[in-house]
Amino acid sequence: MKEIKCILLGVDTVLVTEVEAIEPENPGEPECELTKPYEIDEEGELTPWPRGSEGNVMRVHSYNILTMVDAKADVVAKYKELTS
Repeated sequence: MKEIKCILLGVDTVLVTEVEAIEPENPGEPECELTKPYEIDEEGELTPWPRGSEGNVMRVHSYNILTMVDAKADVVAKYKELTS
């Protein structure tokens, strides 16, 4: 089940995204799927991530996610408005 979460990738990259744990097809492949990720800047503005990409589904290794938390209601509302 996909949930909307805030995740920290690296030191300066905070994303709001639908995230789902997946079963990798082969050992060593990423096990987290991010759908429609948006980066949150210091002012709370959302920007599609990664910049310059047309893709809206990507996979990452769970060890690349430093932390994951529930997104605040206003962030979720803004995210849903942008992704609907």
